[in-house]
Amino acid sequence: MIAIDLGSNTIRLIEFDGCQWGKSFEKIVKTAESLHQSGQIGASAVQRIIDAIDEAKGVIDFSSGEIVAYTTAAMRLATNSQEVLETIYEKSGVRFNVIDAQTEGRLTLNAVLYRLKMLGNSFDPFVLCDIGGGSTELIRYAQGEIETLSIDQGIVTLSESAYDKDGVFVKIDEFKASIARQMGESSYGSLVMTAGTPTTIVAYLLGMDYLTYDPTKINGYRLSLNDCICVYDQLLSMDESERTRFVGVGRENLIIAGILMVIAVYEVMGVEEAIVVDDGLREGIALEYYKMK
Repeated sequence: MIAIDLGSNTIRLIEFDGCQWGKSFEKIVKTAESLHQSGQIGASAVQRIIDAIDEAKGVIDFSSGEIVAYTTAAMRLATNSQEVLETIYEKSGVRFNVIDAQTEGRLTLNAVLYRLKMLGNSFDPFVLCDIGGGSTELIRYAQGEIETLSIDQGIVTLSESAYDKDGVFVKIDEFKASIARQMGESSYGSLVMTAGTPTTIVAYLLGMDYLTYDPTKINGYRLSLNDCICVYDQLLSMDESERTRFVGVGRENLIIAGILMVIAVYEVMGVEEAIVVDDGLREGIALEYYKMK
């Protein structure tokens, strides 16, 4: 089967046969571009998604198995999501289903638990943080009990709603307040992070750029708060072209807000390090598919 996760910034695909992971593909499509201002998914974003699927067909054989495609925050928020998804289906043949935050969190958690088990790591309790393009999911896991919290702020929507550098810091303060309010004052346990920002930080620390990214070297990395701050300072000092080499086209400015959001999570939870996992929703979709068969 082929699992597809269309997020607010990136589309990610992977093959899975129930035992082995196959070929994978991902592309920045900026689904949520201008969503904050217009409330809709724009025509340019729709075309980028269709083009990315066409490109993925050159990497993955779409006739090799069933396709399960989910999409998340941007489509949940957009007033024209039904029209957009029909257009994508007509042009690409891929039918996306919009899932709610609770389903997104559960599937992402399953993928992370699977990876942690493969790595021989066991954390209980822990909070899984998934900072996406349009929202941030916080999943509290304790002795098999799951609580999913969703904040309607992601790296794309936060960046677009902050019109200057000072505005970014104001939005970060609001983001921190939202986390603290939703998480409450109970014990948090360990912090586990997934999604593009923490994995990009780790890749940079390991000397990888966007083209040489290797997820096998990311999984299980212990990322310190100090390293996050250092990478923020270094990327901020670069011009956009140099920064693009490390983070990918379309993320050269978003990554700055993303790292500030990561740092904010550390600060609210009062932790000095987090475990980073590359696996996320697309892997969770694949695992769920075989569990239900």
